[in-house]
Amino acid sequence: MLDNETIRHAARGLFPGGVNSPVRSYRSVDGAPRPIVRGQGAHVFDADGMRYIDYIGAFGPMLLGHAHPAVTAAIQAAAADGTAFGALTPGEVELGRRVAAATGLERLRFVNSGTEATMTAIRLARAATGRDLVVKFDGGYHGHSDGLLVKAGSGVATMGLSDSAGVPGAVAGLTAVLPYNDPASLRQWFESRGGETAAVIVEPVAGNMGLVAPRPEFLTELLHLPREHGALLIADEVITGFRLRYGLSGLLPGADIICLGKIIGGGLPIGAFGGSAALMSQIAPEGPVYQAGTLSGNPLAMAAGAATLDTLAGGAPYRRAEELARHLENALGAASTRAGVEASVARVGSMLTLFFRASPPRDYAEARESDTPAFATFHAAMLGRGVMLPPSQFETWFVSAAHTESDIDATAFAAHEAMHAVAARATP
Repeated sequence: MLDNETIRHAARGLFPGGVNSPVRSYRSVDGAPRPIVRGQGAHVFDADGMRYIDYIGAFGPMLLGHAHPAVTAAIQAAAADGTAFGALTPGEVELGRRVAAATGLERLRFVNSGTEATMTAIRLARAATGRDLVVKFDGGYHGHSDGLLVKAGSGVATMGLSDSAGVPGAVAGLTAVLPYNDPASLRQWFESRGGETAAVIVEPVAGNMGLVAPRPEFLTELLHLPREHGALLIADEVITGFRLRYGLSGLLPGADIICLGKIIGGGLPIGAFGGSAALMSQIAPEGPVYQAGTLSGNPLAMAAGAATLDTLAGGAPYRRAEELARHLENALGAASTRAGVEASVARVGSMLTLFFRASPPRDYAEARESDTPAFATFHAAMLGRGVMLPPSQFETWFVSAAHTESDIDATAFAAHEAMHAVAARATP
C-alpha cells in the first residue's frame, strides 16, 4: 500500500497545490495533507496506518459517522442497479418527499453541490424581482461562483471587491458585503439601496469564519427588511440543514429560498434549493430560469440521502451528538484555562470552533483577530496525538453521533497537552 508521502508526491504532480480543494493543503496550519484511506464511525485512517478521532466529518455531512451500515448498504443496493441514467428515477421522488416533508418546501430541485444551489438561488431571485444587486455578509461562504467570491470594500455598506483572480470587477460589483450580525448596517443598506436589491443570502449560523452564532436582533431584521423592500431572503442551510435538528435550523422561518446540501446526500455529492410552488415555477422547464445538471438526482446520492434521513428522523442522533459536543466544549475551555492560554469556544448544537481569542467572535472582523499561529501549533499537536481537526482557524468542527465518551475523553487529554504546547510557544 502507498504511504502518505508517496501519495502526496504523486498528488503534487497532478493537482494544483497537490489537492482538489484548497483547505486540504494544510497550508494555513503550516502542515502537509494527510491522505485518508478509510473511515469508520468517528475515526479515519491515513495511508501510514495512523488512526485519528475525526472532527472534520467531510466538513459537515457525516453526522452519522463514516461508513454507517444503513447508508453503505443503500449505496451498494443502488449501485447494483446502475450509477446514472440521465432520467427521472424513483430515488429522486423518495428523497424529495423526505426533504419536503421535513422542511415545508413546496417545490425543490436537486443539484450536485452547495455551490450550484446558491448560484441558482441567486439567479432565481434576480429573475423573480427584476433586480441585480445581492447582499452577502463578510466572511460568509456560499460556494465558489463568481458573484459570491467577493470581499468587503471600505466602509460599512459597500459593494464587493473581487476576492479571486478571474472574477471581473463588474461581477463582484453586483454583490454588497455587509458585516455579519450587524442589524444597523443591514438597515442602512436597505434605506439606501433596497429598491435595487434582489436578495440577501445568509447562513443562519455562520460556519466559514469559524462558527459564529447569530444575534437575535440580526435574525429579526433579516426576516423583515428584505420583504419590506421587495427583496428575497435566501437561507443558506447547506451546513445547518438537518445538522442542528431534523429539517431546517428554525432560525430563519419564512425565508423565500432555502439551499441545502451535505447531510441530505449522506456523504455523496449533492445540493438542493427550493421554495414556494409559485417561485419555483420559474425554474426551467416550467419557467425561464435555466438550470441543468447531468448528474443531478444521482441514484447513489438519492439512496444515501434517504437512508441518512431515515436514520436521523427519530432524533436520537441529534441528542447524542449535541451532548458530546457540549462535553467537548467544556473540555476545551478547561484545557485552555489550565494552560493559561487565551482561547474561547463557540458552539451551536453539534458544531463548534475553538478560537484563539478571549471571547467568541461576533463577526468576521473579530474572528480575524484570533491568534492563527497559536491555532497552527495546537492543530499540529492534536494531529500528532491522533485528533484530526479542520486545518484552519476559520472552519467549524463537527461532532457526530458516532463519537463516544471515550473519544471525547481522549480529545480532552490531547487538548490539555496541546494547550501546554501553545503556552510554551508563547513563552520567551
